[in-house]
Amino acid sequence: MLFFQLMRWRYEQASTVTSSNKSFEEWGDIFADETMAAALIDRLVHHCHIVNIRGNSYRMRHHADVTAALHPPRERPPTSTRPSRRARQEAPTP
Repeated sequence: MLFFQLMRWRYEQASTVTSSNKSFEEWGDIFADETMAAALIDRLVHHCHIVNIRGNSYRMRHHADVTAALHPPRERPPTSTRPSRRARQEAPTP
């Protein structure tokens, strides 16, 4: 209700930038009032520019970078070029 009142007060009085990861269809459930959500959406989209951004979250990408920096992949120990004991025992003697 407070968000609706704020948007009602700012309607055609000041610019407002909002962002949401929810579609307008979900706002009725989020605000628990379909009528208020519809009125809010009506005020928001009148005289507006909608920018729909798709893609991976910057926060998740940052999280992956930090995790990779904190936990670098382990290097495998160098493998020996010397034949194993069993291979030496089974090898024919010259």
